[in-house]
Amino acid sequence: LMYELPSTTLACPYCGETVSVEMDTAGEAQDFIEDCPVCCRAIEFTARLDGSGQWQIHARRDDETF
Repeated sequence: LMYELPSTTLACPYCGETVSVEMDTAGEAQDFIEDCPVCCRAIEFTARLDGSGQWQIHARRDDETF
């Protein structure tokens, strides 16, 4: 069973610019890293499927903890 996450926008935790994130996942959780297209710094993303079947995505700097 494939879960799809439509394009989502989040603020870059470094420069504050809007970043568009797209992903597909076959599980209930995924962690991935993408560079900000504006400041080029690595953003760590964590995506989790919540109890209602909705994806929750969080972006953080590499020096932050959740």
